[in-house]
Amino acid sequence: ANLMEEILSHGNMKRAYKQVKKNKGVAGIDGIPVEKFAEWYSKEGENLREELYTGKYQPAADKQVEIPKPNGGKRKLAYQLSKTE
Repeated sequence: ANLMEEILSHGNMKRAYKQVKKNKGVAGIDGIPVEKFAEWYSKEGENLREELYTGKYQPAADKQVEIPKPNGGKRKLAYQLSKTE
């Protein structure tokens, strides 16, 4: 198996989810709360894994800003807005 198959294996995804839950992680840029991820993944997991494997997955960012790079130029930084912003 190649590295991407190992990363996207059900066992690895399950271990990663358990670690995030154990660390009291929060929703990522996709906005899915940790408490709802297992239910969402049971329905959408195969689709997510396929999009990740083929490089088609693009999480929707709510906001992008450009930040300066140390060597000049800029890079885009995307983040999800909180309800207070």
